[in-house]
Amino acid sequence: MKKISRRETLKSLVPGAMVLSMPTIIPRSVFGANDRIRVAVIGHHGRGKNHIQNFMKLANVELATLCDVDDEVNKKGAAEFEKTTGKKVTTATDMRKVFDDKNIDAVSIATPNHWHALATLWACQAGKDVYVEKPASHDFNEGRVLIDAANKYNRIVSHGVQLRSSVAIQEAIQHIRDGLLGNVYLAKGLVYKWRPDIGDKGTSPVPAGLDWNMWQGPAKETEFSANYVHYNWHWFWNYGNGDICNQGVHEMDLCTWGLDVGFPDEITAAGGKFLWKDCKETPELLNVTYKYAKQNKMIEFEVRPWMTNQEDGLEVGNIFYGDKGYMIVNWYDDYKTFLGKERTPGPARKAGGNHYQNFIDAVRAKDKSLLNGPIETGHVSAGMAHLGNIAYRTGRKLNFDPVKEKFINDKEADAMLTREYRAPFSFPASL
Repeated sequence: MKKISRRETLKSLVPGAMVLSMPTIIPRSVFGANDRIRVAVIGHHGRGKNHIQNFMKLANVELATLCDVDDEVNKKGAAEFEKTTGKKVTTATDMRKVFDDKNIDAVSIATPNHWHALATLWACQAGKDVYVEKPASHDFNEGRVLIDAANKYNRIVSHGVQLRSSVAIQEAIQHIRDGLLGNVYLAKGLVYKWRPDIGDKGTSPVPAGLDWNMWQGPAKETEFSANYVHYNWHWFWNYGNGDICNQGVHEMDLCTWGLDVGFPDEITAAGGKFLWKDCKETPELLNVTYKYAKQNKMIEFEVRPWMTNQEDGLEVGNIFYGDKGYMIVNWYDDYKTFLGKERTPGPARKAGGNHYQNFIDAVRAKDKSLLNGPIETGHVSAGMAHLGNIAYRTGRKLNFDPVKEKFINDKEADAMLTREYRAPFSFPASL
């Protein structure tokens, strides 16, 4: 099997990109044994707990600070850390204090989506390397600014799509590149997850210990609702982007990686709320089609509740269709292939990887080309989800220029590539 070069360019995916599209696993032996990396985790009620657990397992990595705008979250996190390690950990409620700390080498960002880009930018400007949860951006244009920030400030910025570090998924992509499936013309991304009725939004007093102003950050100011904190913000446009940009960024990332494409020429979407009469703003069901005229390829992406049939045994995953066979990818670390008209079982494998270790290895080596999930690919996977949401919200077919990263003759859609930022939490249109 011919291996894809680690230096394979992403220019075909993201104009101006500098890094490879095929991840790599870096031997620990090439790094200095005593180079301790001090990490702060920002936002640790949800995904941040996973960040803490994984960084704690890595050799020569010190979890130095836990930061959250909720005092209770900080107290619980610090207590759990001390119980597990026997050590105390510093806490902070304002991430800017973390960025000012000269003893912090890297930050891991697991805030709500509307904070991802600004927190990453501030960290880069402060000289910190960054692991940012998916999606890298809340709005499309933020992704391009983050690429420029990583380059301008010479920072390591890794996007939290862990399937990029899976040994099995890397092997699956290699099979596609080697032609096992023939001409791969279609990729499907499937997100069938149960999202319950969340009831009415309502408003209520801000809980003691929660800095509501800082929680809102760059988002439009609103009254506090218990339905925003700490998870259901995903279903409100002011803070989240729905499931296509929640779970779906993983599967979108694999769609574009497998097809070796970036942004499309044409996007159509249909969906809506059909299940619950609650206060969610984002669609419960969403179907998006992305077409690539030059490459003659297509992506179909589907979000729907899982209390229905699966597709090829998948609830969350991907399917790649070629003229010689097809491939099923289940979640983050498992693939199977079926070849020919007889659907003869072909190569298959289940094996994980360590995306956090890959980030730390790149930080220690001061080499962004070692990243399996660089911000360049993060901009594509998050940006694809944003384009799908814009097509849904405008309710029409959209034509897109993947080089200029603008819609063609559509000012209304272009306006949705960004948003207004609440002072003083401004975000630049460019660097």
